[in-house]
Amino acid sequence: MDKRHSKRLHIVQNLYALCFVNDNLKQVLPHKDDTTTQEIITQLDQIDHHIQKHAPKYPLDKIAKIDKSILRLAIYELMVEKKEPVKVVINEAIELAKELGNERSYAFINAVLGSINSEANTTQ
Repeated sequence: MDKRHSKRLHIVQNLYALCFVNDNLKQVLPHKDDTTTQEIITQLDQIDHHIQKHAPKYPLDKIAKIDKSILRLAIYELMVEKKEPVKVVINEAIELAKELGNERSYAFINAVLGSINSEANTTQ
């Protein structure tokens, strides 16, 4: 498995684990040495705002936890980190959704990230 894909998988696992707790984050994270997860946590309000804005038919608490975790990582990579090309980030998110989510997860994630990308392209 590619190192970058493996790292993303660990981050998604951490974010997924966080969906089930409110405090004592260090004890619940399966991959404790991950600083990206901590950075995403500090930006959760902003990231979740993007999810709500681009998936208005789906309240945040009704989105599958794994889909939400994948979206949080991808939006962080697209909007904050900006190290990888947009197509790479979206493709990785789709691959994670196919691997971890249900049969419709990848389409939902692709639609949300596509909407975010379209908005970003029109505001530039």
